[in-house]
Amino acid sequence: MELLHFALVVAVAACTVKVSHQGPNQRRLINELLPSYQRLERPVLNDSQTLTVSLGLSLMQIIDVDEKNQVLTTNIWLHLLWNDNYLQWNPEEFPGVANVRFPETLIWKPDILLYNSADERFDATFHTNILVNSSGGCSYIPPGIFKSTCKIDVRWFPFDVQRCELKFGSWTHSGSLLDLKMIEPDITAYTPNGEWDLVEVTGKKNEVFYECCAEPYPDVTFTLVMRRRTLYYGLNLLIPCVLISTMALLVFLLPADSGEKISLGITVLLSLTVFMLLVAEIMPPTSDSVPLIAQYFATTMIIVGVSVIATVLVLQFHHHDPNGSKMPKWTRVILLNWCAWFLRMKRPGEDRVPSACHNKAQRSSLSSMELNASTPASQSTNGKPYAGATSPDAVGLCGRLHGHAGEEAMLLPKGQGSSVGSVEPELAKILEEVHYIAKRYHDQDQNESVSSEWKFAAAVIDRLCLMAFSIITILCTIGILMSAPTFGEAISKDFSN
Repeated sequence: MELLHFALVVAVAACTVKVSHQGPNQRRLINELLPSYQRLERPVLNDSQTLTVSLGLSLMQIIDVDEKNQVLTTNIWLHLLWNDNYLQWNPEEFPGVANVRFPETLIWKPDILLYNSADERFDATFHTNILVNSSGGCSYIPPGIFKSTCKIDVRWFPFDVQRCELKFGSWTHSGSLLDLKMIEPDITAYTPNGEWDLVEVTGKKNEVFYECCAEPYPDVTFTLVMRRRTLYYGLNLLIPCVLISTMALLVFLLPADSGEKISLGITVLLSLTVFMLLVAEIMPPTSDSVPLIAQYFATTMIIVGVSVIATVLVLQFHHHDPNGSKMPKWTRVILLNWCAWFLRMKRPGEDRVPSACHNKAQRSSLSSMELNASTPASQSTNGKPYAGATSPDAVGLCGRLHGHAGEEAMLLPKGQGSSVGSVEPELAKILEEVHYIAKRYHDQDQNESVSSEWKFAAAVIDRLCLMAFSIITILCTIGILMSAPTFGEAISKDFSN
């Protein structure tokens, strides 16, 4: 900050000095200094003396953080200060000349470069003039758009904090020739970034021994600590994913007869796949760590996939063929008894009032045993087999038929008794038809009973899966997203802004 104020004061002072006082004396001073000046020589009085260069920076803006290519782009003003013993003069001999500006091609300047540069030109600074005062103090403040390599850790994306380093040092001078002194970084003129919050900027001087040389090479490393703002990713990735995973639970609420249960599950799975591809485009293709949001998407996709499998099982139970295998005893006990009791589910019709109609005594002059005896057991009508089991409705109908036949026999004259014998075969045929119809209704009732058992078992599985998957989805959402170290801080800051 002090360097920035110093540069601004010098600039204002230079603008306020009158041209008449500046021109001749400055020209005379330049003609006196430059003819004997050698820009290839270190500006020290003794070659064994170490030249100290103070290095700092002013961070103006974080332009971009490219996670895929792992490149940080920043707008930075460098601050380089050193003392040149060959550029000194007596201010009294040159009135009005307090500072002189030299192009960086005319005088010596340190070869300070960004070691971890990712720019095509490597040196991305704009070469400005060097400001020199009467005591030989040189101030060089080149601005630049720096592209530096930065190892992006996407483990907690989008609740991640990145630490990017900017390593500056001399390219050819060792520590015995050129020493570096760190100046605290300045962030007073920083322009906030829409995606990243700047936490802090720290600096540290290091001395590294390389294999090529025995002497140390000093460098100053500035570390930018940035926290990602999660509001954008929360609205465009996390919230849609949570809603889609919630829609997967609707598969178990959809009726099995609708025919859309599998379609809904597959649609949800495809939607999650699309979001997974969007995240894959942002993230770098590295196997060092799996992003947090990718873990959440993968877990949700597994849950949805298992829900599709459970839906297939539900449909298999619901549309089970009643003429096929009967429900196993253990399945009936577990699903229809224990699980139904736990889920507070009742079978359809359990709450209905029992029918008040009961079978009454049959009025008949001929017992059913007699009619059965008169009818062969193996007789069939219209090619349809006759079964001895009858339903209560069929027995009542047979009783009424026998009663009518007895009454007719009593009303007939004695001479017409032979006509009764011709009536009984027709009544026997009618009775066979009634028995067949009763058997069909009886078989249909049995099939409906078996089918209702399977459908009720399917409904129990649906309800059980709804509860189980709801709990698993909630626990996975909370457990995965809240495992990020900065989850609470990121949510509070982003939504408070």
